[in-house]
Amino acid sequence: MHPELLLLIGISFSMGFTPGPNNAVASYSAFNFGVRKTLSIILGVGLGYTVLVVLLIFALISVFQKYPYLQEIIRILGSIFLIYLAYKISFSKGKSQSKTENPVKFYETFFFQFINPKGVMAAITLISKFVSQENYISSSITVIVVCSVTAFLSITSWALLGKFLRKFATNNEFIKRFNYAMSILLVGCVASFYI
Repeated sequence: MHPELLLLIGISFSMGFTPGPNNAVASYSAFNFGVRKTLSIILGVGLGYTVLVVLLIFALISVFQKYPYLQEIIRILGSIFLIYLAYKISFSKGKSQSKTENPVKFYETFFFQFINPKGVMAAITLISKFVSQENYISSSITVIVVCSVTAFLSITSWALLGKFLRKFATNNEFIKRFNYAMSILLVGCVASFYI
């Protein structure tokens, strides 16, 4: 295997599997609603991130280079959305009560990828490092595939972690604490964007 590919996979995995907004939402969802009801979130994140990477490679990377203040706008919009999600998660009723509908939807996670500061910065970093002008098409396809696989694997892993933690949920108080912890993790992600 080519050393550049190993480095791409390593960096992509380290960015994708570390705690972040997508992963916190997936854990919350699988914990409260099960993996089946979390599939829409898994698809939203995986497909949304893949589309983001494709758009960045073939259309937007030059826009970000020309107008760097767009990254600041994304950071602010992403922060507002994450605070909104943290609120929804913190005050959701969870599975234990009559409402069993997941408050986080496919379209929210899909479109969030375009204003997710962590995801956008990760994609820009990987593209600028691993898409070469000499082998533009082949290196672009490699980056797209690695980013897509990483997105699906990481979001699924975090969903399975949430489902696993559900085994320890013996009462409503534990469920509330878990939801608050996921909300705090989201707010922590927002804070990390400004440090």
